Amino acid sequence: MVLPFENASAPARLDWLGEGLEELTIQRLTAAGEQVYSHSGRANELERYGLPSSSTFSRATMLRIAEDLDADYVIYGKYAAPAKGTPVTIEMRTLSINPLGLRPLVRESGPMDSLMELHTRLLWRTLSSRDGHYALSLTDFTKRQRRLRLDAFEQYARALQATDADAKLTQLHEAARLEPDWLAPIFALGEAYFAKKDYNAALAWFFKVPKTYDRYAEALFFSGVCRLQLNQGDRAEEEFHALQETLKSTGANGSDSPEILNNLGVAQARQGKVAAAQANLRHAAELAPGEDDYSFNLGLLALQDNDAAAAAEHFREAAEREPDSAQDRALLILSLEKAEKNSEADQEREAAKEAFGPNGLPVLQLDDSSDKKNETLARLTRIKTELDVSGLRAEPAESVVNSASTAIASDTPAHIRRGRQALAAGNMDAAEKEFRAVLAAEPGNAAAHRGLGEINRHQGRIDDAVKELQVSLASRDSAEVRTMLAKIYLEQKKPELARAEAEKAVKLAPNYAEAKQLLDHLQNSKAAAKKPGGGAP
Repeated sequence: MVLPFENASAPARLDWLGEGLEELTIQRLTAAGEQVYSHSGRANELERYGLPSSSTFSRATMLRIAEDLDADYVIYGKYAAPAKGTPVTIEMRTLSINPLGLRPLVRESGPMDSLMELHTRLLWRTLSSRDGHYALSLTDFTKRQRRLRLDAFEQYARALQATDADAKLTQLHEAARLEPDWLAPIFALGEAYFAKKDYNAALAWFFKVPKTYDRYAEALFFSGVCRLQLNQGDRAEEEFHALQETLKSTGANGSDSPEILNNLGVAQARQGKVAAAQANLRHAAELAPGEDDYSFNLGLLALQDNDAAAAAEHFREAAEREPDSAQDRALLILSLEKAEKNSEADQEREAAKEAFGPNGLPVLQLDDSSDKKNETLARLTRIKTELDVSGLRAEPAESVVNSASTAIASDTPAHIRRGRQALAAGNMDAAEKEFRAVLAAEPGNAAAHRGLGEINRHQGRIDDAVKELQVSLASRDSAEVRTMLAKIYLEQKKPELARAEAEKAVKLAPNYAEAKQLLDHLQNSKAAAKKPGGGAP
């Protein structure tokens, strides 16, 4: 994992170097054959801790984040340029997670216009400092790196930090103009247009991403989502099938990830391929027992097929998976009414009033006209717009740094990573084997206990899941694990315990959206129950 570089004494005009050097380090590690977390992956993890992307971190915080990401090393540093025209100085350090240790500081200085060469040499020296036996010479390492114009890289780095969407696009277009064959701004332009919901423009840029690019799988995923948003079900199905085949051919995990299966099922449903769509959505629901989207989409598909009774069962499952979703509950009630199960519908309506208040449910209507009904259902369909890339990495036989001569002292990170990948792929037996291998050597490992907790929850052993998650928290506190535990307590109808865990999660990570949403739901439910007539008799 690479963190943003700290501005030690450079003028504000060089602030772009903080995340710029982070991204340059990521790209060059990737070019050298290393597996490294992306800028967005690292930023998402910081959000869970309630930390801004530009924070300066203590080593304890770095260690904690790296452990949750199952990273073997953290690279961080700082830069300085006391005045305009003076040399820029960059420092880089490596924190080893297992075995725990801090490698010597490495420093390079030179003119600003030599930044690219300076950084290449600095990174090579940093990799060599791990134990002095790095497999690549400086010459060979340099040959693997793409030569970049400094002005193009500056535009790209500024775009990474831009908060204004139009400014971001302008800077990315300029970077792509200055370096037409550089794939990073090409992919980023696709992402930027995707964020603006300009799906045709996004497709044009994602189409330029070749199979050789390390983010090609993501480009295929986003292209498929664009096709769905443009209501091109047949083209979307082609994209998601191509994505599955690409992941299988490269030896990567995740070809059957829930996000891909969900979107493939949606694409098939829009073409009337009901059986295929149901199979993919059911598989997605099995792989992600904590999410309601897949059961929800199955309910919509049943309504489309005029099977209101089946739809009610799917929406009931969705509501159980996500008790704070008013939309899940509203569609459950609508389906029960259409199935002429009016007494059950009345019971659900009364329960919803307690949970969401008298006017808390959205008003939903399905027109009797087939075309209008299908249009409404298509609008309600939940499309996954983000792909969990952590499960897409192929497990390398031998990386350049972690070769036989430089192997890490423990296999724990590899076991955890393989366990997470197997869990994402729905292979519970393989996942459990990896996590138990870790616990045989490290009985208190928090990540392994968390993994076993997720497996137990998936397999319906709820009490065992709670125990494993509690052990995980005893070893290392985590807003994500506390949120997971709160959801389980909510499923067990233990709202006070759920609220306590959600409060602790929000205190740990004030910006963690999932924890905040859960706590808001629990607080609103408590307030509704206290209103006159709002509680149980």
